Amino acid sequence: MVGARAQWRVAPPQGQCIYFANHTSHLDTVAIWSALAPHLRADVRPVAARDYWDKPGLRGWLSGRVLRAILIDRQRADPGADPLAPVRAALDQGDSLILFPEGTRSNERLPQAFKPGLFKLASEYPHVELVPVYLDTLHRSLPKGALLPLPLPLYCNVNFGAPLARIPGEDREAFLARARSAVEVLA
Repeated sequence: MVGARAQWRVAPPQGQCIYFANHTSHLDTVAIWSALAPHLRADVRPVAARDYWDKPGLRGWLSGRVLRAILIDRQRADPGADPLAPVRAALDQGDSLILFPEGTRSNERLPQAFKPGLFKLASEYPHVELVPVYLDTLHRSLPKGALLPLPLPLYCNVNFGAPLARIPGEDREAFLARARSAVEVLA
C-alpha cells in the first residue's frame, strides 16, 4: 500500500550507527528499517515512547516482537531515573538505533528543534556513526490519528546523508543545530 524508496548520498555505513530523522508518521521507523540491507537491519532498533507503544494488542506486539523497540519513559514517573539508560544498554551491546530527536511527530516539512538526547549519545559513543535521514511524504500516507495507511500512488522517500562528523569541543546547542541542518539539507 505504501512504498518507500531509499536514496543514499554516500555508501551505507557498515558499523554501528544512530540513524536520526525527522518524525512525521508512525510509518517512519518502518520506512528507515526496511530501507536498510537485511544484514544491517538485524541489529537496528528504534527508540520509541513507552507511553504510546507499550500497550496490549497490535502496538505492543509490533514494538516488542517485530521491531524490538527500545522504550523510553517520556513521563518520568521517577524524576531521578535516566530515560536514556535502555538506549545506552542497547548501544553497549552493539545495536544500532533509529532515533527521532524532535521527540514527537510533526506535520511540518522540516524538523522541529532537536532534544538533547542525540548530543548526549554522540558525546558518550564517539565510535558510533551518526547518520542523518530525511523522510518525505510519510505524513500523507499515515496521517496523525489514522489507523490504516492511505494507499497513495507515490513513493515515500527515505534520504540518507553522510555521517555527521564530530567537532571537538562543540557545545550542545551548536551540535543540535548542525544535526538538524544535516537532516534539513536532505529535504
